[in-house]
Amino acid sequence: MYDADCGFCVYWARYWQKLTGDAVDYRPYQEVAPQYPEIPLTDFQRGVQYIRPDGSRASAAEASFLTLSHAGGKGFWLRLYKKLPGFAAVSELTYALIAAHRSAAYRVTLFLWGRDYGPPRYDLAAFSFMRLFGLIYLSAFASFGVQALGLIGSHGILPVAELVNVIGGRAGVERFYVMPMLFWISSSDLAIQAVCWGGVGFSLLLVLNVLPRLCLFLLYVLYLSLLYGGQTFMSYQWDTFLLEAGFLGLLMSFAQVPGVWLLRWLLFRFMFMSGMVKLLSADPNWWNLSALSYHFFTQPLPTPPAWYVAHLPPIALRFATGGVFVVELLLPFLIFCPRRLRFFAAFGILLLQTCILITGNYNWFNLQTMLLCLLLFDDAALQKILPHGLARMLSARARQRTPSKSVSVAVGAWGLLLVFCSLVEMDLRFGGSPPAVAGQIDRLIEPLRMVSSYGLFAVMTTQREEIVIEGSSDGVEWREYAFRYKPGDVSRGPRWNIPHQPRLDWQMWFAALDDPRRLGWFSRFLERLLKNEPAVTALLERNPFPDEPPQFVRAQFYDYTFTSGDEKSKGLWWQRRSVGLYFPAVRLKVLQ
Repeated sequence: MYDADCGFCVYWARYWQKLTGDAVDYRPYQEVAPQYPEIPLTDFQRGVQYIRPDGSRASAAEASFLTLSHAGGKGFWLRLYKKLPGFAAVSELTYALIAAHRSAAYRVTLFLWGRDYGPPRYDLAAFSFMRLFGLIYLSAFASFGVQALGLIGSHGILPVAELVNVIGGRAGVERFYVMPMLFWISSSDLAIQAVCWGGVGFSLLLVLNVLPRLCLFLLYVLYLSLLYGGQTFMSYQWDTFLLEAGFLGLLMSFAQVPGVWLLRWLLFRFMFMSGMVKLLSADPNWWNLSALSYHFFTQPLPTPPAWYVAHLPPIALRFATGGVFVVELLLPFLIFCPRRLRFFAAFGILLLQTCILITGNYNWFNLQTMLLCLLLFDDAALQKILPHGLARMLSARARQRTPSKSVSVAVGAWGLLLVFCSLVEMDLRFGGSPPAVAGQIDRLIEPLRMVSSYGLFAVMTTQREEIVIEGSSDGVEWREYAFRYKPGDVSRGPRWNIPHQPRLDWQMWFAALDDPRRLGWFSRFLERLLKNEPAVTALLERNPFPDEPPQFVRAQFYDYTFTSGDEKSKGLWWQRRSVGLYFPAVRLKVLQ
């Protein structure tokens, strides 16, 4: 029994009624008070009343928890009230405080939850997420598939067959645990293609909602195999980000609500840690808000709009840098707040990711982050955004059956393990020293890549040094190899490649930050160029030696920056300055 003259009371009574269904009968005390003359009118006005079947009653916070105990999964509140010392007293004080300020509480309620709020459902959100996530998987598999033979094929830069032979010769059965991948069964070119294009096929089935659980499991297994088989070329955060989201999506297919919250936790960790690593690195460019003055021309693969954004006034770029910190460090906490604050967090993250998407080629990375924001909305919100016919059709297909108790317990237990391990990873990233047992548990599941640490652009590069590879038939005349996406010809502007990730182009960016003597793959790459290996030269835009291989190759080092407006009007996007030799001229017998 509640006060019908109190907007706050009516709001939450309606919400509870949707939760408990017919298990509880709801009545305004103004209608039924004469039936209970033993209850003083002041008690009705002070708080809700709950009448048990035996005629006894409870009031205020206790009555609220008794009511909620009739809703599935809400009984723990009553158990806390009865069993946890101090919880009952704090609950009653909190209830009394709210009851004394009902008008203000009602305004806050409307602001945080909106009008006519009901128990949130995520059938439509989860269904839409899965179909779109299938497209993310599709992009990842297809992108690697078109490069796989040149990267890890039998005639590629780092053949996975060599990895299998080396590790297999040193390790026993433990190799299946340390590096869980299908390439232990076969590492042939056919097996590589089967993994890549099999992933494409299962991704399409996931998009079409055909055997989604089986598809999610197989996609996880196939991509985990590529992660290990891809070696250096699959060492990026977005690869583990995809794997973790894929596995959590599998859990969500069994138990929706825990899965939704686990994926929200993933989004929180990804965003928050991306902000924290910038601060923890003590990089002055982040602390003085000048980082974006360098970012747009020093990032691995800028897009055409990056040239224009890089020329914005410094004050605008400083303001944008501050906005990055707001979105990455503050908004993620709203993910765990009431729905309208979650919506605000979603829009802020979507805005940041859109800006990154426009100015930088980060394959499906930003798309996946934006897709995770979909789970910050409930079905009621999505139904207002989507066209009515589409929302009705998707809702009809999305309805998920309530999982059995055993399934819920299993998913919940596995989810708690993943949350625990993710906290260990965050502690390590913060420079902490978690207990030995915690570290052992984390290492136990680490090979499965279900949990990873995240953090992007901890240190901002302020110069762009590019490697330009040249070949020669006589050691006198040198011709440049042209890559498809990374800067080379100063008159060729940045290109779009989203959602494709050109792995070799990316590795060249990282190689420029490292000593070539420490990069085994780089000398192997040069060796393949000296052989004019078709699988490898196919990764390039132009091979200056199409008929016969060069006798020598070398790597020059150049400093690249965006041109000025006047130079751009002449068709020049980049200006470059030679800074020396990155790798000396070599011939095939030297590398072999």
